[in-house]
Amino acid sequence: MFSALAIVAALQLPSPNPTLPPTRVAAPRAELTLETATTPAQRERGLMSRTWLAPHAGMLFVFDSDGPVSFWMKDTLLPLDMIFVATDGTVREVFTDVQPAPRDAPDAAIPLESGNARYVIELAAGEAARDGIVPGVRLRFARAP
Repeated sequence: MFSALAIVAALQLPSPNPTLPPTRVAAPRAELTLETATTPAQRERGLMSRTWLAPHAGMLFVFDSDGPVSFWMKDTLLPLDMIFVATDGTVREVFTDVQPAPRDAPDAAIPLESGNARYVIELAAGEAARDGIVPGVRLRFARAP
């Protein structure tokens, strides 16, 4: 019998980034565990080069204030749901199944998803619907990011 760690190591699945603090977020049908990106460098790196995300896991991007933000899929290898969230935790917009750009796509050809948000959450494609995350829902942060 193999342990879960041995299976993950054998499959070479990426583990969460231990340098990014986790934030727990209560969604309608799940508790999310999100790596928290607060600096420009962390936000720029995001989920680039990841090939797998655990259920109910992803990344929380934290901005200094609520306002216009844009996200793209440069060097992102898996389809994602992008959730744009107001300061009070209210989901403003959900972009579902955002597909990765081809690796050889020039930067100008990579589509952007934009909206107003203080927080943006990225989850594996389909996870937002499974967790009950739709516009108007209020997410609850276990600690203020």
